Amino acid sequence: MEDKLILVNEQDVQTGTCGKLEAHEKALLHRAFSIFIFRKALVDNPDGTRTFHNQLLIQKRAAGKYHSAGLWANSCCSHPRDGENLEEATARRLPDETGIAVAELEDGLEEKGAFIYKADFDNGLVEHEFDHVFAGWLPQAGPGNTDEPDFAPNPEEAEEMKFVDVEWVMHDVLLNPADYAAWFMPALLIATDGTDFESLHKEASDRMIY
Repeated sequence: MEDKLILVNEQDVQTGTCGKLEAHEKALLHRAFSIFIFRKALVDNPDGTRTFHNQLLIQKRAAGKYHSAGLWANSCCSHPRDGENLEEATARRLPDETGIAVAELEDGLEEKGAFIYKADFDNGLVEHEFDHVFAGWLPQAGPGNTDEPDFAPNPEEAEEMKFVDVEWVMHDVLLNPADYAAWFMPALLIATDGTDFESLHKEASDRMIY
C-alpha cells in the first residue's frame, strides 16, 4: 500500500493527504525533511601536518529513483507519513537509508530551519516541498576513533555514500550544480547555519520560494 504524504499550506499546516506519485504529478505542496550528518575528521595535509576538518555524508541517489536519479544529495531525504511527526519520521528513515541510528549521533538531530522549493523534472514530475532541514554529528573521527562509521546505504535509495569536506562541497555545488539534487543547495545553506559563502547565499536563495 502506498504511503500517504502530508499535504500542507505555506505555513506548514496540514491540509490533507495524497499518494506519493499523485503529489509529484500534480505539484502539490507536501511536507518533507532533509537530514545532514556531519563529523569532524583528523586529516593528513600535504605539508605533513594534521588538522580536523568538518565533513558531510552525502549520497548518490540510486538509478531507480523516480526523479533525480544518479545525483548527489544530503545524507537522507524523505517524507513523514500521515499521522507521523518529524521526530518519528527522521528516526525511522535515517537508519533505513544509511544504517545510522539517531541514537549514534552525539546530540541527536537538530532542526536547523525549513524552506519551500519547487523543481520540475524531465519526466514530468514536480517536487514541491515544505522541507525541514535537520543536522546531526557523529562522534569525532581521529586518534582513538580512526575507523569509518558503520553505515550501510540502502541500495534502493543510494548507490554510493561518502564523506566530503564541507568547504569543498559548498564550492563544488556552485561549480557543478547539475550534479546535485535541486533541494541540496538551499538545504546545505540552512544546515551549515548560513556559513558565509556569498555566492552560495545568492544561488541558494534563488531556489527558495519561502
